[in-house]
Amino acid sequence: MKVLVPPRNRRLGTVDYLGLIGLVGLLIARYIPVARIIPFWGCVLRERTGWPCLGCGLTRVADRVAHFNFVGAWEANPLGTVAAILFAFAALAMVLHLVFAIPIPEVQLTPREWQVFQAAMPVIILVNYAYVVVKTRFPHWLL
Repeated sequence: MKVLVPPRNRRLGTVDYLGLIGLVGLLIARYIPVARIIPFWGCVLRERTGWPCLGCGLTRVADRVAHFNFVGAWEANPLGTVAAILFAFAALAMVLHLVFAIPIPEVQLTPREWQVFQAAMPVIILVNYAYVVVKTRFPHWLL
C-alpha cells in the first residue's frame, strides 16, 4: 500500500464528492423524519415475508448516526454504521480540504491487496446480512 500526499489544493476529488453525499444524507437524516412522512417508505420484502433485505436498517442507521446514537445504529446494521461513519469522516475531510486547502492523502493498493479486499468484501457483507437476519428473525439467539 502506498499513501501519497498531494500538495495543498482545493481541487474536487472522490473524497469531496463522497463527503458531500454524506453531509447531505446525514443532514436529511438528522432533520427530516423520512420514514414517518413518506407513506411507502420501508422494506417491501420484510413487510411481505418477514425476512430482511440486505439494506434493512439503513434508514435507522442514518438517523441514529446523525443523532450520535452509535450503539443503536450498530444494532440496526453494523456494516451500514461503518459506512455512515466513513461518510461523516469524508464530510469532515471535504470541509477541511475545501476551506483550509488541507490535502487529502491518496491510498493506492497493490494488486494483491486489491484482490484480498475484493475477496473479503462479499464475506463481510454476508456476515453482516446474517447478523441482520438473526437480529430480525431470531433475536433470542443473541443473548
